[in-house]
Amino acid sequence: MNARHIEVKNTAASRADAEEIARRLVDERLAACVQISGPVTSRYHWKGCVETSEEWVCTAKTRRDLYRRVEEAIRELHPYETPEITATEIAAGSRAFLAWIDAETREPAGE
Repeated sequence: MNARHIEVKNTAASRADAEEIARRLVDERLAACVQISGPVTSRYHWKGCVETSEEWVCTAKTRRDLYRRVEEAIRELHPYETPEITATEIAAGSRAFLAWIDAETREPAGE
């Protein structure tokens, strides 16, 4: 099991919002890569109503120890009151790919 690497997913209301989040995460080396996909249709409960909206999905490849900083960066840029931000462990992966994630992300401050 490889608990060192994760994928962090979030949705954004527009492609421009998704690109801004991706740019920040990669430029600040909080993620080695962010894939943007969509649009997708989301249907959800919000404040007593059922809503439907078009969204874009960002999937960031990063390290578990950077999660807190990744979440903070997304929250700073995100227009939603309660943005989706979830992390999934990468249980296994090619050594070269996982080493690339390590090489392209930076150590958290203070470490």
